[in-house]
Amino acid sequence: MPAPPPHPARVSFRFGLPPSLGSGPARERAEALTAFLARALHRKVEVGVAASYEALTKDLLAGRADAVWAPPFVCARMEAMGVRVLARGVRRGRSSYRSALVVRAGSGLTLATLQGRRMAWVDRDSVGGYLLPAAYLKAQGLEPARVFSAQQFTGSYQAALAAVREGTADVASVFCPPESTGLVYSDGVEVVLPGQGGAFDLLAYTEEAPNDGVPVGMSVAADVAALLERAFLTLHERADGQRLLEEIFTAERFEPAPRMGYRALYRVALASL
Repeated sequence: MPAPPPHPARVSFRFGLPPSLGSGPARERAEALTAFLARALHRKVEVGVAASYEALTKDLLAGRADAVWAPPFVCARMEAMGVRVLARGVRRGRSSYRSALVVRAGSGLTLATLQGRRMAWVDRDSVGGYLLPAAYLKAQGLEPARVFSAQQFTGSYQAALAAVREGTADVASVFCPPESTGLVYSDGVEVVLPGQGGAFDLLAYTEEAPNDGVPVGMSVAADVAALLERAFLTLHERADGQRLLEEIFTAERFEPAPRMGYRALYRVALASL
């Protein structure tokens, strides 16, 4: 009896993660995500951590990544270019979040005493780490370029908060649950720096924005995109999926992302310029 023909080589699927929670932790958890996606998509999967939000966007648009876990403004930019966002995260039962401007606990800083202080942002494309808080400050008549004596883009929430905690910056921002949840800024701090919620004081909360999402490249076959969408929407149904939700996506589940659901962010982006 002739031997069965060999199975065709599986095509690799590349998934990108942002550096927003720190590239070290993301790389440590990428192995579990790789195994999960490989089972869901029935093919070899490679998971990488982008150096920046800009790199994450370019990787997807250039085909170096097939899908990514992206912050809201990156999702908005991709939608404008015809890319579909398959799913978005749900946290505390909500599909939106806000940003909190924070300072070192006991510093006594207020919005009225920010002149000459140092700001630690996350990334120019980060909604919670730059766009929302920058737009908020401008709406209060506080132009960051004139108020702060120095501004740095640290690349992650972890690094921005650490800069304030260690005294190399005076102000940072962090994502946190919307007001309707009853949770406060320290909840966001605890996600990024466990056990450090009490190390910071609140300056102000911003408006809300949609949660992060999963855009998929336009060259990805429809059947593969459908498998990926189902994998994310059912992630919460498995024990290993629940761990991934907690450790990588800081979400309780995913929901379908409405078409062009991120378009309102362009107003925020323009206000932050």
